[in-house]
Formats: sequence, C-alpha cells, structure tokens
Amino acid sequence: MNYLIRRLVTFPLVMFGVSVLVFVAIRLVPGDSITAMLGTEAGLLTPEQRQSLAVYFGLDQGWFSQYWRWIGGVFSGNLGVSVTYGKPVLDVILERFPLTLELAVLAMVIALSIGLPLGVFAATRNEKRSDLAVRIFAMIGQSTPSFVIGLLIIFALSAGFGILPAMGQFVSFLEDPLGNLSQLILPAMTLGLSFTASVTRISRSAVLDVLGDDYVRTARAKGAPKARVIWRHALPNALIPVVTLSGVEFGYLLGGAVLVEQIFALPGLGRLVLDAILQRDYALVQGSVLFVALNFMIVNLLVDLTYVMLDPRIRLGGRA
Repeated sequence: MNYLIRRLVTFPLVMFGVSVLVFVAIRLVPGDSITAMLGTEAGLLTPEQRQSLAVYFGLDQGWFSQYWRWIGGVFSGNLGVSVTYGKPVLDVILERFPLTLELAVLAMVIALSIGLPLGVFAATRNEKRSDLAVRIFAMIGQSTPSFVIGLLIIFALSAGFGILPAMGQFVSFLEDPLGNLSQLILPAMTLGLSFTASVTRISRSAVLDVLGDDYVRTARAKGAPKARVIWRHALPNALIPVVTLSGVEFGYLLGGAVLVEQIFALPGLGRLVLDAILQRDYALVQGSVLFVALNFMIVNLLVDLTYVMLDPRIRLGGRA
C-alpha cells in the first residue's frame, strides 16, 4: 500500500514536468498559430481582427501567463477548448480514444498469441533449424517498420484477393461488431505483427534462462510431462520481461500509432495529435499529450502490480 501511495504521489510531479515540456515545445514550432488555424482566410484579416483573435485565445500574453492560465484550468478539470473543433478538449479526446484503445488491445492480443508460443517453441529447440527460422523471422519483423508491414498487407490483399481495408466513418463495436472489426483487423495486424517479433525474442530468451533452474530440473526428475514443465513451471517464471515489454509497448500504442492510423484513415488519438500540431491547436496538443502521459503512468503502475501476481517473492520497492 505504501508503494502504491508513493507512486500515486509522483503522478502530479510527472504531469507537471510533461505539461511544461509540451507547452514550450508546441510554441517553438515555427509559424504563426493564427495563420495555421485559419489557413488562407488568415490573409483576409485586418491587424485589428488578428489582434482580437490573439486576445481571445490568450496569445497576446507572455508564455508564463499563458501557462498559468492553462494549468489552472487543468487542475479544475478543464483542458481548454479546441479551436479546430470548437469543443472542449477533453470531449474531443474521449471521442477518439476508444478507437485507439481498441486498436491497442487487438494488436497486443495478436502479438502475444503469436509471439509467446513462437518464443517458447524456439527456446525448447535451442540451436536447431526451427529455432534459427524463428529467430530470422523475429529479426526481420523487428527490422521492418510498421507502416511498411501495413502497406505490404494492403498490397497482398488487394493484389491477391481483391480486398481493400474498410474505410469511411468509424463505427464502434457496440453499434456494429462486424463492421468495427472489419475496420480494425488490418491495422491491428500491422501493429501486432510488428510487436510479435519483439515478444518472440524476449520470451525465447526468458524461457531459456529458466529452463536450467532447479525447480525445472526437479519437475523433470519427477516425471512431469514436458508440456507441463514448460507451460506450468517455466513460462510463468519467464513472463516478467514479457510483461515489462508489453506494458511499455501498450503505453506507446495508447499514445496513438500515427503512421498506421494515417495509412488506414482511422480517426484515432495519434492522428488527432498530428492534426492538432499542424493546426497549431495549442489546447488540443497540450491536453492530448497530458492524457497520453497519464495513461502511460497508469499502465506502468499496473505492470508493477502484475509482477507481484506473477512472482510472490517480489516485493514492491524491492525484493524479499
């Protein structure tokens, strides 16, 4: 409990640091924010109208005043108003986040369901041809960018089967399960196959490390079936590196897979942040980055708590 309290106390400190970094970084991007927001229509503005817009958005004030005004609203639950969408930033984020969350979950399910068995398979056949084949597959997978995998999947399906990814208005799983999965299965495969290679390599190394431990040899000496030794004794004790890797990757996926969302025209969180940066929508960029940072910290906290479930010898804050 003390560890949990300490971690929760650090959340506001991390959020404060992130808020300062994103606030400064977005204002260092070259270009006029009002021109970026209005596009070609900005040239029709008179100096008085431009000044009025700067006052309305608070851009006439110094950076410190702008930050103080914004961070005060954050502590009261107000992330500001998006000038692009004309709505509260939190509402815009919550509209896009379910898609990104579902995409991340599907990608993780694909990666773990393929990568874990492959890693275990390679570990039990160490230095054999099948192990070499798995390692080559993993190296190729890690070396290939996810957007390249996505383009190859689209090309293979369109050229070989005449199938193109479902585009258009995104539908939620509750509204139309089949329509939802048809839109997300290919992007999820793109992200999942990219992560599968990492899971395969980590799980193979972790299982190899524990196969020589005393408890594994004891289980074998007692005549336990090989499958039971691997899946019941070795794998649970080898999962901590896999959980660590999965937690970090899942946090990144919750931040939005920008390139994959662009390729498959998905209105997710990553694409939202990219568009907000291009439009100089300060409030939306700042709010989105804070939201992603909070999710990342929550995921990492859950990963730490999972360690104790996997290995009771671990005590949070140290080892017994």
